[in-house]
Amino acid sequence: MRFRRSEPRRRARQYLCGLVSGLGRKNGWTLAEQAGEVSPDGMQRLLRWADWDVDAVRDDVRDYVVEYLGDPAGVLIVDDTGFLKKGVRSAGVQRQYSGTAGRTENCQVGVFLAYRSAKGHALIDRQLYLPASWTDDRDRCRAAGIPDEVGFATKVQMARTMLARALEAGVPVGWVTMDEAYGQSKSLRVWLEHRDVAYVVATRRNDDMITTAMGTARADQLVAALPARAWCRLSAGAGAHGPREYWRARVPVRICWRPGRGHWLLARRSITTGEIAYYVCYGPRRTRLIDLARVAGARWAIEECFQQAKNEAGLDEYQVRDWRAWYAHITLAMAAHAWLSAARSLAAKGEPAPTTA
Repeated sequence: MRFRRSEPRRRARQYLCGLVSGLGRKNGWTLAEQAGEVSPDGMQRLLRWADWDVDAVRDDVRDYVVEYLGDPAGVLIVDDTGFLKKGVRSAGVQRQYSGTAGRTENCQVGVFLAYRSAKGHALIDRQLYLPASWTDDRDRCRAAGIPDEVGFATKVQMARTMLARALEAGVPVGWVTMDEAYGQSKSLRVWLEHRDVAYVVATRRNDDMITTAMGTARADQLVAALPARAWCRLSAGAGAHGPREYWRARVPVRICWRPGRGHWLLARRSITTGEIAYYVCYGPRRTRLIDLARVAGARWAIEECFQQAKNEAGLDEYQVRDWRAWYAHITLAMAAHAWLSAARSLAAKGEPAPTTA
């Protein structure tokens, strides 16, 4: 049972309906007014104290996304996003880098897992990052409702936890992709390989852990040694401004490959600026260059998830400070965004939208 009582179940439905409505702002006050209430107290109670299983609803959101968007070739994508905040009492808040702002700001940071297939994309998991300045101060944690058993975890560890949940739940997945903040973690790449999960993950140009028959080498050194004929002009699919075309090349790496599996260093060079991005790859031995390029290009989907969920489902418009309320709001916003994504997928096929969120 996700909801033990009818009152929080009814209010959660009102909350979801408000999130997918055309409201300009989607905070406690506006959602309460949309539901015909005179104050946000009920909505705040839903997020902070009401008796419902937030993590079970998270799993329901994941299963809902798989039902409508699932595909054996689906891609799991890891990334984080910032939520700008004032003050020092919101769980996990501190001055830290926010990709949302593009600079260091006073903010919370959430690490997310998205799912993308040819049918669409949506967020399926989330974790709130707690800096060591928080986990080292248990009194501060208790004041923000953070359980004593919650200790420090790096963003990479959070990514691994969420990937494990998705894999153990049987989410149909062909590949995993992420930016270099996560992709440069050799331990995370090894963890995926032990589970035989294919990946295309960004890494730094000076990553000197690339193994070849000659030993280890930096990513940029390996790519610089490629002949001109190794580069192909390929598109990873349509982007906001047309086809996302780049020059691309790959280098087989690793001394020994597992039967039927291969390792490559993938390079993507801008047609206009010549700037090169680097990716470490693992997957089926017969994987083509265009396949690796398309997986690398799939990472943009989580950025679009963030944009859509913030603009259309109020992901970043919460007015809460404590730990449980953050998870409750984010989970319901993810549910609202999943419904919108499913509706878009069905509309593309000329079918009616799902009747419930």
